[in-house]
Amino acid sequence: MKPNIHPKYQEAVVTCACGNSWTTRSTKAQLRTDVCSACHPFFTGEQRIVDTAGQVERFMRRMQRSQERPAAAAPQPTQAAAKPAKPAKAPKPAREAARPATLEALLETPAGSES
Repeated sequence: MKPNIHPKYQEAVVTCACGNSWTTRSTKAQLRTDVCSACHPFFTGEQRIVDTAGQVERFMRRMQRSQERPAAAAPQPTQAAAKPAKPAKAPKPAREAARPATLEALLETPAGSES
């Protein structure tokens, strides 16, 4: 192995945004993180909903309105909103005559007859 190619490890203090901290080894003396096992929802069992500009409230209102409305009153699609059918594509011409269909037909072809 080449000498002096490995980094120098030292005691490091990891600090989370929630205030939790612990000691480990790293190439840096201090490390900062946003989430740790003390505050992550997977480890705490707590579910947090991050609300970005009221999106959660709008979603909850829509869900409540859809549950209050009876199923028969649901809007039906109209004929004007339906997409027109696509025209059928023309079939591709067959090229079966240009090549033998089976291995036997290929073997029966004389060697000098191919162009």
